[in-house]
Amino acid sequence: MKICSFCVMDETDPGILFDHAGRCNRCRDAEDLGKKIWFPTDYGKHLLDEIVESVIDQGRGSEYDCLIGLSGGIDSAYLAYRLRTDYPSLRILAVHVDGGWNSEIAVKNIELLVKALEIDLHTEVIDWLEMRDLQLSFMKASVKNQDIPQDHAFFASIYHLAAKHRIRTFFSGGNFATECILPPEWGHSALDAKHLRAIHRRYGKMPKLSRYPTVSFWQLYFWYPVIKQFRVVRPLNLMRYSRSDAKILLKNALGWSDYGGKHHESRFTKFFQTFYLPSKFSIDKRKAHLSSMIVSGQMTRDIALSILSTSPYDMNQLHDDIFFISKKIGVSVLEFEKLLAVRPADHGDFPTSKLFYRFKDVVKKLVQLKAK
Repeated sequence: MKICSFCVMDETDPGILFDHAGRCNRCRDAEDLGKKIWFPTDYGKHLLDEIVESVIDQGRGSEYDCLIGLSGGIDSAYLAYRLRTDYPSLRILAVHVDGGWNSEIAVKNIELLVKALEIDLHTEVIDWLEMRDLQLSFMKASVKNQDIPQDHAFFASIYHLAAKHRIRTFFSGGNFATECILPPEWGHSALDAKHLRAIHRRYGKMPKLSRYPTVSFWQLYFWYPVIKQFRVVRPLNLMRYSRSDAKILLKNALGWSDYGGKHHESRFTKFFQTFYLPSKFSIDKRKAHLSSMIVSGQMTRDIALSILSTSPYDMNQLHDDIFFISKKIGVSVLEFEKLLAVRPADHGDFPTSKLFYRFKDVVKKLVQLKAK
């Protein structure tokens, strides 16, 4: 298996390419992207100051200036801490979307954050019967991105809540430093409502999703950004963000607890990323997460390789986790194990919004050329 000479991406990524020096296109592309969007400098602080000032100005007449998401994870927690401490006049509404898979640590972290930082919290609880039916549909479809039901509900809830409260800015915890590398071939967009509904129609038992929140392609790329003038801003790209330093700060300042790997605040996501993907698709997402931190200078390649030499999953937990998840989605352990053994499928085997996204990219390029 050929591995990049700079990061730890390898040929389990079907879109990887290597140059004459053995460096891959993923880390080279990430470095190019970083020059455009990543400013962990005084200049980035200046840009963020201007953004926050404009957000406060736009929020006049509304109860809140902005939305932030809280999952119980490190990225969103650190963002909430920095926004509250650096910009105390910013009126923040925190949003947590409960899809039914929260770990106890995640719930405790959220409670600690909103209490200590004195931030208002809105919790959107997704109808469990519909979420369970959708989650089981994706398991039956045997596709790569099993987190689509959770992730789509999160983003749809954010957009709908913003419209309800007349909020025009969502400060996202998404960031370059820990997420600049993620091969598109390893999954599928969680925002593709057409794809989500197609899989549910094929495998779901419920006739339709009447309470599950969705956001369409048209809403996502026209209604909200153009008509509602809603924007997504990633402040962590405009500040010095070290994942390890952030953990120490939050533990000392707020009593925040570490929940393990990236996105492991969700019990299902932990199982999906550390067992389902490696065993079914030979995909270890740690390679992308660790490579991102190599590019951003937070980790050495040797340390990343040492981490990858260990199993992504604690096999001692496998029986308990399978029992918990199977019971949660309403199937027997035997039925769940049969689902895990179903032949892997491609997202392209089901209807998608691929043509719409291609059209969007063409329009975007034409606009950029016209601007030049």
